[in-house]
Amino acid sequence: MGASSSTEQPVSAEQRELENIAASTGALPLLQKSFSNLSDPQTNAISIQALQQCFHLCYEDPVCESQQKPESFPRLLDHLGSSIVDLFFLSEKGGINWLGFLGGYVKCCGRMSTSMSLNILLRIFAMAVKKLGLSSNLEFEPDAADCKINGSLVPSDLLLLLWMCWAMLWNVRTLKSSERKGNLLLPDINHLVLSAVVACAEVDSSFDLWNCDIVGLDVQLPVGKFLNWAITTAPTLSDCLTQYVNRRLQISVLAEDEAGSSESISGDMSPNASQALLLTCGRAWAISLAPRSTITEEILKLCFSADIVGTDENLLYRSSTHGKGLNRFWSNVEGYHGPLLVLISANSEDAYQDNNKARKWIIGALTQQGFENKDTFYGSSGNLYAISPIFHVFSPSGKEKNYVYSHLYPTGRVYESHPKPVGIAFGGTTTNERIFIDEDFAKLTVRHHAMDKTYQPGSLIPNQGFLPVEASIAEVEVWGLGGKTAKEVQDSYKKREELFTEQRRKVDLKTFATWDDSPEKMMIDMMGDPNRVQREDR
Repeated sequence: MGASSSTEQPVSAEQRELENIAASTGALPLLQKSFSNLSDPQTNAISIQALQQCFHLCYEDPVCESQQKPESFPRLLDHLGSSIVDLFFLSEKGGINWLGFLGGYVKCCGRMSTSMSLNILLRIFAMAVKKLGLSSNLEFEPDAADCKINGSLVPSDLLLLLWMCWAMLWNVRTLKSSERKGNLLLPDINHLVLSAVVACAEVDSSFDLWNCDIVGLDVQLPVGKFLNWAITTAPTLSDCLTQYVNRRLQISVLAEDEAGSSESISGDMSPNASQALLLTCGRAWAISLAPRSTITEEILKLCFSADIVGTDENLLYRSSTHGKGLNRFWSNVEGYHGPLLVLISANSEDAYQDNNKARKWIIGALTQQGFENKDTFYGSSGNLYAISPIFHVFSPSGKEKNYVYSHLYPTGRVYESHPKPVGIAFGGTTTNERIFIDEDFAKLTVRHHAMDKTYQPGSLIPNQGFLPVEASIAEVEVWGLGGKTAKEVQDSYKKREELFTEQRRKVDLKTFATWDDSPEKMMIDMMGDPNRVQREDR
């Protein structure tokens, strides 16, 4: 093993530097155990075949949510492990020694910038495509220190790349055994691909986002523009590679009895499990690819769990299940003190179509805290999302703090000359909200970003002009992302409220001294002559 041999022989400066870099990532103990388990005791080196098998991704036949499924994708995954080894792990006559093993890990999983990690991801993808026998428009400068890339991608390439990243993450979070295979569900991620197409390629205003064939779309995405899009929209995309390599190395050091008893939870995932929900696996994954935050892990749990079918306790409110309206909404979200993800599906008529065909789109908002009944904006942070048919993230701009507005009718009967709007809103100002949901959850108003200084500018819906867009709400979902603690606190709050309500309903007649003071006599007197003038005691 590398650790034992380094104590017997003088440690070179290169080895010491690589070990320090690996230690800074926290992976040095794992690398030492994995090298000891995979290496040949006689040669003190790992064979290429053994390391390729270690990084091989096992799966059953993929099942795709969307109808667009490139036939080459399963064979692409078969070359993933060998591509990682061939690119980063240098082999000598006896195999890959401790120094080569350390160096390979640092090259692909060491601390580096987001752009560099995305470059590495593209190199692995291009190598797998080459091994598959397909052509690629990506060109690399092997001698360059910053691994420069030239060329372009086509939408079908991007679909394969994103699915490759999903498969690695799926393997990390579902399978615990190196030999066990699971059902690989490929989510519908057309909204992510279209986001990159619109950002990187030259498309005109007549481009149909709803009826677009991703696989057959013939446009070029320059790699430089793609990297800018990825850094802005999906900066954590390349994390899947580091997690995948670490997980495969962890599995290699598991005891046989522990690995044999491991089970896969991926068998519970089915392509039809979450079709009825607004928050599908693909949409949840797209949201999780945004800049790292404390809620990323909670969103990823939804991606790789069968609980997303709707029985999950994270689904606090769904208008088709709990009923439409602000009161129904409030009864389900009140008392939840944690991050919330709100998804809204709406229909609007397409003015560019002669038949005025209704087009459905989905937008969302992420809050860092629960809802409060206030007639002013509040909140500490949040994001807005254009989710379908195209995905975009709108982070806080830092200019204003009008994150959330949620106002019910006031409990007291107080006259207001200028009553505040009743409903839910995100961004903008009062009466000029960027997103506003009316109290009946029937109408949604989306205004131009010029009205909003809280969130970054951009179109929330396709073909959005300067004028406000009013649409009919089809569905509203609210997902709690505060974990079990936030849900338990809300459950306790609801139980207390139910107890107080039940106590207020009970009237103890013994508290009234005589019949004249009882509520029954008061009701009888009012029914007998409601207009009778009664003397008031002073």
